[in-house]
Amino acid sequence: MTGKIVLFGATGYTGGRTAEAMVSRGLAPVLAGRDPARLDALAARLGGLETARADVTDVASVRALVGGEDVLVSTVGPFAELGGAALAAVVEAGAVYLDSTGEPPFIREVFELQGPAAERSGAALIPAFGNDYVPGVLAGALALRDAGAEADRVDVGYFIAGGGRGQPFSRGTLDSLIGVATERAYAWRNGGLTAEPTGARMRSFDVAGRQRPGVTIGATEQFALPALAPGLSTVDVYLGWFGPASPVVHAASRLAPLLDRVPALGRAATRVARLAASRASAAPSAENLARSTSHFVAEVFDATGALLARTRLVAPEAYAITADLLAWGAGRALEGGVQGPGTLDPVAAFGLDVLEKGAAEAGIVPEG
Repeated sequence: MTGKIVLFGATGYTGGRTAEAMVSRGLAPVLAGRDPARLDALAARLGGLETARADVTDVASVRALVGGEDVLVSTVGPFAELGGAALAAVVEAGAVYLDSTGEPPFIREVFELQGPAAERSGAALIPAFGNDYVPGVLAGALALRDAGAEADRVDVGYFIAGGGRGQPFSRGTLDSLIGVATERAYAWRNGGLTAEPTGARMRSFDVAGRQRPGVTIGATEQFALPALAPGLSTVDVYLGWFGPASPVVHAASRLAPLLDRVPALGRAATRVARLAASRASAAPSAENLARSTSHFVAEVFDATGALLARTRLVAPEAYAITADLLAWGAGRALEGGVQGPGTLDPVAAFGLDVLEKGAAEAGIVPEG
């Protein structure tokens, strides 16, 4: 093992937890960022890790840290604004890249725009390798394996049960959600991606014995699952984090044509929402997280709408999932475990059996 892991964002909430998860696995990431004092303090607390001053938004700065045998992990968002330079540096180096994004426009850019360049350079790009959207890809792949050749449609749902008082998400997560709220998402229809607003459709899933609503989002599943089952006509991913407010999100999707005609409205709404989010705590409520459980459901249907297979997975709270998955994925990639160059979904990167075992190490297991 001659390469190294470079972690950007370790002084943030998700990045800090990722650094801790890496160290707990015996890894020694280089903590990179623009604030040497904060990096040095964290590095000392974690046992004396190496640090490097670098700017994740500057290609040359990132490229100076990353060689062809290295793995770069980024938790710095919003990725649509801050993620491009790290991608470009990794592609140029022919290295491996993982991130914690949940932003649909950024994911689509990595697959469609960065993927061909990565194939040419030998780089492997694995975006959204956390709670967004590894568990749903895994659940969908397992359900497709059970469903057989008649599979025509896959619905995947993401839900959180439990929780309680206190802020459920970090300020960084809120910032990313706000950044994509007025952006076009996408769905898989009849052999290709089609643009649509976030929340365009809504349905309920049986989660822990209760019917819980979710609204559609763009995700990694729309890229990953058709690659596993090319005959699929539909892949939909539903986010159930909004609970009783899901109908409001669904109704708001009808404003998308207006925002397309008057982009200034969307920009103004984003500015107002980010001002409100700036008052949130950098970290979510520890009490809320301790009482939260993540649930993931994948259902496969045939062309008549008959249910062929269902997979239910359960896991700890979202930030624990993301930290453990990024740590596992980075360690596996450093050992040469990534299957080929280009932009890869989790199954394409590691194989279904290996991914299932790695997810179980992160606490993502079948419900029951």
